[in-house]
Amino acid sequence: MAIPLTPILFLISTFFALTQQVSISLTPTTLSNSGDSVLVQWSGIETPSKLDWLGIYSPPTSSHEDFIGYVFLSSSPTWQSGSGNISLPLVNLRSNYSFRIFHWTESEINTKKHDHDRNPLPGTAHLLATSEELRFEPGRGPEQIHLAFTDRDDEMRVMFLTEDGGERRVRYGEREDALDDVAVARVSRYEREDMCHAPANESVGWRDPGFIQDGVMTNLKKGVRYYYQVGDDSKGWSKTLSFVSQNPDSDETIAFMFGDMGAATPYRTFERTQDESITTMKWILRDIEALGDKPAFVSHIGDISYARGYSWLWDEFFALIEPVASKVPYHVCIGNHEYDWPLQPWKPDWSMYLYGTDGGGECGVPYSLKFHMPGNSSEPTGTRAPATQNLYYSFDMGSVHFVYISTETNFLKGSLQYEFLKHDLESVDRNKTPFVVVQGHRPMYTTSNEIRDTPIREKMLEHLEPLFVNNNVTLALWGHVHRYERFCPLNNFTCGSLGLNEENWKAYPVHAVIGMAGQDWQPIWEPRPDHTDMPVFPQPERSMYRGGEFGYTRLVATKEKLIFSYVGNHDGEVHDTVEILASGQVLNGGVHSTSIDDNIEGATTRPVSKMDSVFPWLVKGAGVLVLGALLGFFLGYFSHARKGTAPRNTWTPVKSEET
Repeated sequence: MAIPLTPILFLISTFFALTQQVSISLTPTTLSNSGDSVLVQWSGIETPSKLDWLGIYSPPTSSHEDFIGYVFLSSSPTWQSGSGNISLPLVNLRSNYSFRIFHWTESEINTKKHDHDRNPLPGTAHLLATSEELRFEPGRGPEQIHLAFTDRDDEMRVMFLTEDGGERRVRYGEREDALDDVAVARVSRYEREDMCHAPANESVGWRDPGFIQDGVMTNLKKGVRYYYQVGDDSKGWSKTLSFVSQNPDSDETIAFMFGDMGAATPYRTFERTQDESITTMKWILRDIEALGDKPAFVSHIGDISYARGYSWLWDEFFALIEPVASKVPYHVCIGNHEYDWPLQPWKPDWSMYLYGTDGGGECGVPYSLKFHMPGNSSEPTGTRAPATQNLYYSFDMGSVHFVYISTETNFLKGSLQYEFLKHDLESVDRNKTPFVVVQGHRPMYTTSNEIRDTPIREKMLEHLEPLFVNNNVTLALWGHVHRYERFCPLNNFTCGSLGLNEENWKAYPVHAVIGMAGQDWQPIWEPRPDHTDMPVFPQPERSMYRGGEFGYTRLVATKEKLIFSYVGNHDGEVHDTVEILASGQVLNGGVHSTSIDDNIEGATTRPVSKMDSVFPWLVKGAGVLVLGALLGFFLGYFSHARKGTAPRNTWTPVKSEET
């Protein structure tokens, strides 16, 4: 009679634990705040292997295979002695943590079990030690606080997360010591049964998501700094935060825009995480602090957290953005990694190889409930999951009309989204908002090797580009490709004349791909030195600038001029700028004369003119003051466990496209 394998593995694991007196301890055993660090110490490993690993578990009852993440003990300098320590910053997942040490050797590697990068996942056959549980102090108040505009100029939405569904409130006012106005938050939640596919609906990916609270501060004065807290007396209040309300009487617009950021983790896990997201948030926070009492907002156009069904990565993402998103509205549109799953409702024949399993089974549910954007767009999922929301919407800020669209749901002529977009663009008051900026995830134009997306680009050119051209869209911003690329004013792959030499010209949209905020699957402009046989993708005339660096973009506009700039993460400086007049005329497509770093591989430009950086110089002065405190926050959060990256001046592209 055959003996089941599981009991045998259990006996082997027990034997290892009994024959080796391995100890593991935690300091402290209770954390005060999300993001605080625990020191994990161990000793007594008699025959250490460089593959021995520390598993991180939450809740502590999780099976061996269902870890949150892991760290190799060899990351401790003293691991070969059989003892060592690792410090880990941890976010609150609304359940306790525990840690387990496993022995693992190269001979036990199972190549059939691997992570996103096809690295083998660690084996769990030989458990050496299990820690006591790690807790978070109660009464800390809500977490994951983020702001958003509503459909009204005199309101501000604030969303946050709590451990239970009890009533929470927002108290706010113009003085920090007088938060006299109160709003009651609405609560929502989703369950494991709402997920559509693996891993989101399996034990390996699902964790308790908590309760999502949604409050709206009303009757706000124009352009005033407000202070606020969220929470309640029994479970605790957040610290006092602040934001600057909208001012519809002002024509000034400031926005920070990017796509495809994700979040970093202090451990390895099933999916690739995005270390560069830390730097992106660092520089944007510098810029926001430098603005003083000027309103601004952030625009993140798809591929938000890259959780892909591993729900705790949403927690890591919101912990990362909270220092920014609690100060300025954080706006989003949906990407393939929030939504796509095999049975999604809209999947025409031409898209069979386009929409797959990129959403990790989330089918847009966490995205739809964790954010609440203006408008009321939604599409049914066809399952018990709630309808997908935050698909397309628009709002005005200063002199710019911003439009968000979904490239993952139906945008063809006759669809609800197409009719929304057509009506919206035709209704813009160009006297009030002379500039129109449309944003979506998958690009209409790119010169990267995105072969799989060819069908959708063809449909976008057929159905959407005429709307953009006929309604004089100023800028079209896209993500999905993890680099920065800016094009000339375009219509059907043809550059329009700039009219700089008194020739006739027409206002065509300027397209830019801005998916370079964190994810490091980069399209390759040139072959790597060690892969000289890889194809070269030459830069066509319509591509004015292609950058090989992570970063973000700034948009600054008045009623006379819009200035769009690309900031590199390696130095926080402007590396590309374009100016557009209210008439739609593009004044230049050049770059700052000192902004191109020769050490950035693949940064190529077609300069038209030179100009100074347009963002206020106060950014550089204030940046010095802000950077110390800012680096303290981020480095305190990740310094002990951040995965190594290549030096900033020796960056090498790693993939041709993500599949």
